Amino acid sequence: MDRPSLADLQAFATVARLRSFRRAAGELHVSPSALSHTLRSLETRLGVRLLNRTTRSVSPTEAGQRLLARLAPTLQELDDALDEINSFRDSPVGTLRLNVPRAAAEYVLAPLASRFLRENPGMRLEIVIDDSLIDIVAAGFDAGVRFGERLAQDMIAVPFGPAQRFVVVASPAYLAEHGKPAAPQQLSAHRCIRIRFPNGSIYRWEFSRGDEKIEVEVEGPLDVGEMWLMVRAAEDGVGLAYVYEQSAASALAAGRLVTVLDDWRPPEPGFFLYYPSRRLVPAGLRAFIDLLQKNAET
Repeated sequence: MDRPSLADLQAFATVARLRSFRRAAGELHVSPSALSHTLRSLETRLGVRLLNRTTRSVSPTEAGQRLLARLAPTLQELDDALDEINSFRDSPVGTLRLNVPRAAAEYVLAPLASRFLRENPGMRLEIVIDDSLIDIVAAGFDAGVRFGERLAQDMIAVPFGPAQRFVVVASPAYLAEHGKPAAPQQLSAHRCIRIRFPNGSIYRWEFSRGDEKIEVEVEGPLDVGEMWLMVRAAEDGVGLAYVYEQSAASALAAGRLVTVLDDWRPPEPGFFLYYPSRRLVPAGLRAFIDLLQKNAET
């Protein structure tokens, strides 16, 4: 029997772990068809079926489960050994893949991206904009960005960037016609511009004053998936919008929008870069974390 190569065993372990040829192909940077061919060849050489496949799912057979159980520690040791070598590089090389919400990319990460690439010419940075909560490990990302309260317990989290302030805004014309709400409970009498998350859910507006916290399920004529559309619709008098203050800064400065419910502003959350807990951090990710921390000090 021909001994399978390390690459073939890595391919099997990745498919068995992710239970998806598509996601495994993305992580391994090969096509799904090439990966499928590799696995068929491996099974032929071993004379044992390792994976059960249907058009909708992939799962290891009993033989595959046993092989994966023996392979996983060895492959992790190899990864750790390579990471240890990588940590000695003066100039990190490779690709750093980040999954981030649009607001973080626009307001915090965009100014840092060019600086990171200038300081690390051997690195390639891939920023994927995604407002939904995903499993960054299964999706093949090195790290993600979210608000602190939305992080999984088993992640390492690094705070960065300024606090992000939320405000309720409306045009002067809208308030002249409909009045100004004095408390969150009065929002039920107003037209509100709602933001819809990628999973289809509608954000409930959150307010805080002292020890009192309120969540309000607002109603209105317009649902959007982008904050800039909320700001534009509010300027046009469609209704009240709940947005990052920074996203409405120019409209507020010009008087096209004004804020309401200022004494009910929620706590100001900040962004966190998060990544899986590992003994060694890849050099490219470590360089990016160092940049975030240096930027926070300046």
